[in-house]
Amino acid sequence: MANHDRDSGLGTRDSGKEQTPGQGQNGNAVEVVAGNGADSRLASDASRVPSPESRVPASFGRVAVVMGGSSTEREVSLDSGRNVLAALKARGVDAHAIDGIPALLDALRAGHFARVFNILHGQHGGGEDGVLQGALESLKVPYTGSGVLGSALSMDKPRSKRVWQSLGLPTPKFVALARGADAAAVHAAARTIGFPLIVKPACEGSSVGVTRVFEEAQLDSAVELAAKYPGDLLMETLIEGDELTVGILGREVLPSIHIVPKGAFYDYNAKYIAEDTKYLCPGLQGEAESELRALALAAFDALGCSGWGRVDVMRDRQGRNWLLEVNTAPGMTSHSLVPKAAKAAGIDYETLCWRVLETSFRGDA
Repeated sequence: MANHDRDSGLGTRDSGKEQTPGQGQNGNAVEVVAGNGADSRLASDASRVPSPESRVPASFGRVAVVMGGSSTEREVSLDSGRNVLAALKARGVDAHAIDGIPALLDALRAGHFARVFNILHGQHGGGEDGVLQGALESLKVPYTGSGVLGSALSMDKPRSKRVWQSLGLPTPKFVALARGADAAAVHAAARTIGFPLIVKPACEGSSVGVTRVFEEAQLDSAVELAAKYPGDLLMETLIEGDELTVGILGREVLPSIHIVPKGAFYDYNAKYIAEDTKYLCPGLQGEAESELRALALAAFDALGCSGWGRVDVMRDRQGRNWLLEVNTAPGMTSHSLVPKAAKAAGIDYETLCWRVLETSFRGDA
């Protein structure tokens, strides 16, 4: 995806230009159905501003919207980033695009920005695994979303699940497999889990490298696909039922979304390309919806997350909810789920971006 220089902003310390991708896609419609375990933040002068009620665009100072990066989710991040950048500018925020962590750190060390809106996705240069958060803490630069612990723990699915299990929160049965595990270990793990099961990279997002495995003959090819991505593998029980997700904004739990893909499951194509995926919001009704939202917030807090995020859940055919993962920098594309849930809650896209930016101050927005 090409980047285009603009006259304002700083892409790196030397360039004096920001990098902004092109236009996004049209999103799917949302059908609206009737019906703090936070990390500590280092203080900085930039965070000592008026209360949320009296904030104006100048309260944020000059904002770097960091996008793109070098993870497998680069293209999604670029799409998210240009949408966020346009929304913040529309609200009068002095916001500028930066592509990737090295360019961002150069610009911050040169004193070009007061705070960071992190819309990088994924690990290994994706900005969602705690590495960027640690660098920003060391520079005393405020940033959006979860801190080091929440980001790192949420990115590591097996460790997330161990935390939830220790607290009695429901998550599918799983086995973590070391990268390069031999075939005997893989097949023994599968027999422990039982079929059907899921095989996926332990630390990737956007459904990359994920395979649904219904019989042992499909196992080796599933492991081969997941092993194309960095890190270890995760094998877990395939929960057959409804796919749900719950957005969190500050301490507000947004309405759930029931995702109904046209295909077998909510894969990369259904998330970002297909126009026939259906989204029902809220995904549940009454007490079931309340219980789901409470579970999502408990899972978010258990991992030390803060600011904003999204909790993905499967609901089985007996009506039981199963935690899958937490995303600490969810997508903000035209197809993305948090903007759809926010809209159903009466929060337009520009206001959503403003409120996420407010999470860069101490305490949730």
